[in-house]
Order: sequence, then C-alpha cells, then structure tokens
Amino acid sequence: MSMSAARSVSGTRERLVVIGGDAAGMSAASQARRLRSAEELEIVAFERGHFTSFSACGIPYWVGGDVPDRDQLIARTPEEHRARDIDLRMRTEVKEIDVAGGRVRARDVDSGAESWTSYDKLVIATGARPIRPDMPGADAPGVHGVQTLDDGQALLDTLARTRGRRAVVVGAGYIGVEMAEALINRGYEVTVVNRGSEPMSTLDPDMGLLVHKAMEGLGITMVNDTEVTKILTGDDGRVRAVATEDAEYPADVVVLGIGVRPETALARAAGLPLGDHAGLLTDLAMRVRGHENIWAGGDCVEVLDLVSGRQRHIALGTHANKHGQVIGTNAAGGYATFPGVVGTAVSKVCDLEIARTGLREKDARRAGLRYVTATIESTSRAGYYPNASMMTVKMLAEHRTGRLLGVQIVGREGAGKRVDIAAVALTAGMTVEQMVSLDLGYAPPFSPVWDPVLVAARKAAKAVNAATS
Repeated sequence: MSMSAARSVSGTRERLVVIGGDAAGMSAASQARRLRSAEELEIVAFERGHFTSFSACGIPYWVGGDVPDRDQLIARTPEEHRARDIDLRMRTEVKEIDVAGGRVRARDVDSGAESWTSYDKLVIATGARPIRPDMPGADAPGVHGVQTLDDGQALLDTLARTRGRRAVVVGAGYIGVEMAEALINRGYEVTVVNRGSEPMSTLDPDMGLLVHKAMEGLGITMVNDTEVTKILTGDDGRVRAVATEDAEYPADVVVLGIGVRPETALARAAGLPLGDHAGLLTDLAMRVRGHENIWAGGDCVEVLDLVSGRQRHIALGTHANKHGQVIGTNAAGGYATFPGVVGTAVSKVCDLEIARTGLREKDARRAGLRYVTATIESTSRAGYYPNASMMTVKMLAEHRTGRLLGVQIVGREGAGKRVDIAAVALTAGMTVEQMVSLDLGYAPPFSPVWDPVLVAARKAAKAVNAATS
C-alpha cells in the first residue's frame, strides 16, 4: 500500500488518534466517546497485539491457575470498542509520529502494509517493555518475559511442552515474586536469582528480609546479591541453566522479572520531552509538555510523587486507567487533572501479603529529608479471635514535623489492604500524631482495639518527639 496523508475529516469533525490499546489508551478513547459523539469526534486507535483492555496484573494468577480462563482478564474486546464507534485497528503498529505534520505512520504487522493517518489530537499510550538483559542466551527458547497476554500464553505453552520441572526466575520485584508463586502452584522447583540484598526492592531491606524468609518457607530457593551473567543452552538451543559468576542453576524454563522501562522510542524519535526515567513528561492535564494537542498516559509516562516532589516512573494499571479518564475528558474538550501519586502497591506470595506506600529510607535520603522510623508487630484481629495472624508495620516520619513519609506492611490475611489507610494519610499530608486519632472501624473479627497502623503511628510520634526534644 502506498503511503498517503489522506484525511477523512469533514466539516468540523475532529480526529483523535490513540496509540496503544490497553488501559490508558482505551480508557481515553472510551471516555472521549462518552463525551463526544461520532459525528463530532472520529476516534482511531492502533494496537499492535491481539488483545485490548486487558489486566497485565492478572497474568501471574492466570499462569498459576488461580484464574482459569485468559478471557477473564479482558475488560473489553475489540468488537465491543468498535460497537461504540471507535475505529480500532488491531495488529497495527505505529512506527513514526510526525508532530509537525500532525500524522502517524502505521504498519500492519501481518501484511507489512504501511499508511499515514492524520490527527487533530493524539494520545500516546505505548506502555512499558520488560527489561531483557543484554547477555548470551537471553532470547533462547524457554526464556520468557511477561508483560502481555501473548507473553502469558507463550509461557503457558512452554510449560505444557516442558518435561522438566525446574524453573529459574531472574529478579525479585513484583513480577518476579508473583511468577515464583505461579510456578510453585504449577508444581515446579523454583529458584529466584536476585541482584538485590533482599527480594522486593520496593521495600526497605529489613522488610524485604521478611519476604525472603516467607518465600524460603514455601520451598522457593532464594539467591540474593547475585547477578546473572548468561543463560546457558543445550544442544537443541533451548535453555538449560542460568549462570552467575560463581554457580549454575539448572532450568527447564526461565522467567525474567527484572522490571520494565517506558516504551518511548516513538516519542524520543519525534522529539517529545522525556524525563530522567525515560518516560514522557506531561502537565497536570496529562498533556505532553510543550504540545497543545498531544497527551500521554499509562506506563510510558513519569508521574509526580506527592511525598518527595520528584518525578517517578511507576507502571501500574490503577494509574493508567486514571490517566485515560483524564486524557479522554480533556481531549473531548472537558477539564480534568491527575495530581500525582504516593506510590502505593500491594502484592502477595501465596498467603503472604506485601504492601507499601510513600518513601523508603533511601528515597527519603535521596530527597534530602531527615526522618525517624518505627517498626511494630501486631495482629490482624483481636488476639483472642480465631485465626488472628501477625503482621509487621514499618513507618517513616519526617524529623521535627512528624509528617508521614511512608509505610510498609508484611503479613498474612488482612495485612495488605491496610496500606490504604496510610495512602490516604500521605495524600492528605497528615502527621503521624494526627494519624493516631483516626477514627477507624473496630470489631474483634477485623482489628485489635488499636489497629496495627495506628500502633505504628503512635510509636513513630514518640520517635519524632524524642528526636526533637
């Protein structure tokens, strides 16, 4: 197909082009369609994969068997989007953004045909890509990253074909820990190789140690402070082991859980502004800085950390969906803003719940903040109530002012979602002393008389007073 800049816009109808068919992109398209009819606004969306509006966060639970059907992770199919007058073009990858010309060049993944599509308004929602280490064997059969439903299906296909039951997970962040659980559930012997001192680098090391002990209690072999140097293959070309400087770990399948980076190659080539983490920079309306009719959201952008005041890259579906709502409203002529985040996340490995919000100790130091810490152990319910379980809560508060800076929680049932109390307190700029007086719900099946978060706040308040007296 020859390239052309043919434009179907007629009269006053505008065209909104969306790059990326997952959470941020299709939330933006759907919100814009709710506010503007097809007669007023034409919406064209490009997605290079096979699926739209899916939950990447649910992939480990699908792989592990907790979610039996892939389609349960799909919030809205391409057909459903098209039924709402969104021209969704699947298996079509945008290869170039021509900012000056107001157009994008797209390529049909299957046929290779290319064409130009003009836009009045553009949304960039290209997501993030898994980090693949630059080492021998990283692309060998049996080595998998897990970011899309296609990735999850490829891993499941490998697990179905593989006779051996040895798995190595490289990395111990959220994806690494969750995939370790998924593979344990599939009956694999699992080794996690982690370059950090403890798993879950989003926690302070003392809290990560609790996760380490729990993972080993589940039969997972943890190898910390270790860098993978190469992935070894057999005579058939398939993965057979993961190598470090000191050892080899046999593997029939390898899952890369090293993390993700913003997918911003298109934006960089187009000269759009990127931050220190290679994510697109936007204003409060999610508009790309310096560009009146271009918005960006989801895993490809950097966001404002409301606690430290710095830009961060956080790849979470919660943020992406909110970004999409804001973008769709603004692109349709309305007004909405996304003020920033406090960095809340929750995960689990089997029955261990892991949660955090705000700053870690090293984040506070990097921001130039002086702080105190308080760590407590408490129970999820009244101690006399059946099945009460232990949890550890760590709290950071600013020296002198007592402003809450961060909270980390590790425990069993009932631990993880308690982090939401701290997320609200952080957003409101509360001090730990103010938190002590929060009127939280109480009954023996749900909490001790003093909720664990309030116990930690009380101890942190005492530490603040002691440090300033």
